[in-house]
Amino acid sequence: MSKNNFLKGAAVLAIAGILIKIIGAFYRIPLTNIMPDEGMGYYQVGYQLYILLVAVSTSGFPTATSKLIAEKRAHGNYKGAHKIFKVSFIGFLIAGILSALVVLFGARTILDFMDISNSYYSLIALVPALLFVPIMSAFRGYFQGMQDMVPTAISQLIEQLFRAGISLSLAYVLLGKGLPIAAGGASFGSSAGAIAGTLVIILIYFRNRKAITTEINSTQGFEEEDVSKIIKDILYIAIPITIGASIVPIINQVDTVLISKILQQIGYTEAQASARLGQLSGNAQTLINLPQVLSVAMAMSLVPSISDAFTRKDYRSIKNTTNSGIRMTLLIGLPCAIGLLVLAHPIIDLLYFSKTAAEKAGTSELLAILSISIIFLTLVQSLTAILQGIGKPMKPVKNLAIGAVIKVVLTYTLVRIPSIEAKGAAISTVVTYFVASALNYYDVKKYTGVGISLTNTILRPVISGVIMGVVVKIAYVYGAMIMGSKLATLVSIGIGAVVYGISLLLMGAITSEDFEMLPKGKIIAKKLKSIGLLRN
Repeated sequence: MSKNNFLKGAAVLAIAGILIKIIGAFYRIPLTNIMPDEGMGYYQVGYQLYILLVAVSTSGFPTATSKLIAEKRAHGNYKGAHKIFKVSFIGFLIAGILSALVVLFGARTILDFMDISNSYYSLIALVPALLFVPIMSAFRGYFQGMQDMVPTAISQLIEQLFRAGISLSLAYVLLGKGLPIAAGGASFGSSAGAIAGTLVIILIYFRNRKAITTEINSTQGFEEEDVSKIIKDILYIAIPITIGASIVPIINQVDTVLISKILQQIGYTEAQASARLGQLSGNAQTLINLPQVLSVAMAMSLVPSISDAFTRKDYRSIKNTTNSGIRMTLLIGLPCAIGLLVLAHPIIDLLYFSKTAAEKAGTSELLAILSISIIFLTLVQSLTAILQGIGKPMKPVKNLAIGAVIKVVLTYTLVRIPSIEAKGAAISTVVTYFVASALNYYDVKKYTGVGISLTNTILRPVISGVIMGVVVKIAYVYGAMIMGSKLATLVSIGIGAVVYGISLLLMGAITSEDFEMLPKGKIIAKKLKSIGLLRN
């Protein structure tokens, strides 16, 4: 495959990834309006455990499989490449069966330990997903090894569309059967998506089977590799990636267990604890995830740029790209964080209109705290990309693990204080990502010698964000008196976006080089310079 075709395939996969994150983030809003907070709590318990099991069983293995397959194909050993696929497929299948059996027969025990027995249906509904996701991952790894990203992109989109559609439909239809069953219906959406995504990618495989067989039969002059050697090679690559990918799911799972158990220890009922959990991880966290659609895309673009400059030992480019990446990350994260902080309750009132006043108040106080984490979470993503680009992929894993340990200690300590309760988990999340981002920056500076320009990279975006926050708050307060809360929220967000953009331009926080990264960016930069809004 030519470099041009590969880049096109990578672009397709990146676009699909962004679309998937958009669908995943936005379908949770109607789901939250369908399900009361208690039901969202039951749903989250099952979902968090599912994400953890999937991360452990699949995260690093598609990458390992694709890398080994690509190496074999590069030497013309198509038969050896297909054998790697077959070995990985069997391994994936075994992992899927084992994880499905663990949940099928151990669900009651797991939930009894967590003191949330009403999440049983939510967890059981995910058994098919635990079986099909590993199978789907094996095929994705195979096609990625062929440098054909389109089948993976199609499969991912179909999976997410089915998941969103089935989750919303079943939650709505089953709501009258009780919250535990409705939560189970919402969870089954993940299983439906996994089944659909698997069937689609298997169909694509068999449509290409003739060409694959022709390639295999054309292979000559290669000694057949031993199965044990293939397994060893896969594990060598996959295990570090799996460890890294499992840290955040482990953090979330520990959070779920600690919050549920501790809240019940300080006097909450199971239903009340589940409702608080739903407000935190189901309602507030959904909004925190929205800015990641942009920050993840930014991080994806940083890796190849940094990697290319590092290979050429072009340290000037590394410095410029690092500063630009961190600055652009802050330009995304700061307004989102400040906006959610100053408009926490109005935004919750606007989006979660079906909730009671008490539920909205409970969610908004958690959102106000969690909003601060957006700044550090987006920084973690960009700094992780930089470290990956310079060949230090395990450094951010270690740093996030340190943050995770701190989070467990803080959550355990703070949640048991009645006046703080679930807010302690939100505070610990902010601290976790602050620590991880600080450690990541330390490593970036250590291995590249690059320091951040305090004025251009941090001070100007922060001042612009603060100005925006003050204007937004004033606009909302006076707007609500005239046009009501919901319309005032939308208007103040629009005003905030305009004020933030103008502040950035007037303070020189955005340069003409930044605009050149955008479609038609040079034309936009030229017009802004002509009216005095762009300095350089």
